[in-house]
Amino acid sequence: MRAARFYDRGDIRVDEINEPIIKAGQVGIDVAWCGICGTDLHEFLDGPIFCPSAEHPNPITGEVPPVTLGHEMSGVVNFIGEGVSGLKVGDHVVVEPYIVPEGTDTSETGHYNLSEGSNFIGLGGNGGGLAEKISVDERWVHKIPDNLPLDEAALIEPLSVGYHAVERANLSEKSTVLVVGAGPIGLLTAAVAKAQGHTVIISEPSGLRRKKAQVADYFFNPIEDDIQAKVHEINEKGVDAAFECTSVQPGFDACLDAIRMGGTVVIVAIWGKPASVDMAKLVIKEANLLGTIAYNNTHPKTIDLVSTGKIKLDQFITAKIGLDDLIDKGFDTLIHHNETAVKILVSPTGKGL
Repeated sequence: MRAARFYDRGDIRVDEINEPIIKAGQVGIDVAWCGICGTDLHEFLDGPIFCPSAEHPNPITGEVPPVTLGHEMSGVVNFIGEGVSGLKVGDHVVVEPYIVPEGTDTSETGHYNLSEGSNFIGLGGNGGGLAEKISVDERWVHKIPDNLPLDEAALIEPLSVGYHAVERANLSEKSTVLVVGAGPIGLLTAAVAKAQGHTVIISEPSGLRRKKAQVADYFFNPIEDDIQAKVHEINEKGVDAAFECTSVQPGFDACLDAIRMGGTVVIVAIWGKPASVDMAKLVIKEANLLGTIAYNNTHPKTIDLVSTGKIKLDQFITAKIGLDDLIDKGFDTLIHHNETAVKILVSPTGKGL
């Protein structure tokens, strides 16, 4: 089968590799769609980060480069391994792409997203969604209803990131929130907050992404608009929570300025460099500053939001490409022309293009 594999920084190749072996307790999946994530871009530009290197194999999988990329995937079950009881061939599914240490509590009460050394399928090894087929432990495979198209289902994984971020904010009913940055994660975080009944404000300089930001109640351009003033026009006390989805200093500063006394800033973006914090402002506001990483038992909740029509994901899909166009029409667009795209989906087989 064909697969896009990470060799090293700036070196991703489409190779012919063997199809995966489905072991006991695993499910074989024909990949329908796989989204390109910002994390994939970071690996290409600055990696290896989550991906292993020749000198540092992944401690759980033991893999070294090349590894198959892709962790935002949907597909159709093609094989059921021994001992699998909750799925059948032909089921439409999405993957919660965790790699966790043996013995990790992955129950509803476990915080497996915080397990030391955890990683993700499609980054740390175990195959990936930028391939025609994948094998995954049953625990991480979630069946989706028939009314959820497979292309939209590929966005369940990043939507779960947004869902977990909103959960972390611990909002009261009908709160007002600011989302800074309308990339895929910012837009999906806003969509979750809106679906839960909150008033949502988005700050985003890109015209295309502001158009997609109409999922929110208000959307402003931080280059032209005074975001703090706009926020206080909407709610004179400031927002209850602000979600930082840019990984740039002005984005974080805007969040801290916009929250009310006792408000919360949630850092959703993965920062590649240190940030500065106005400690006096943090103290005077008695603000809560929180981090959030990935998701924890949120896939079923996000699937329900979409399948019941509370969130429409098709509006965030701006392009569909095949594996051969992964770099030129996928990575290059998102790195150099990201104002023109939100979510780009890849069909490893080329079907549906």
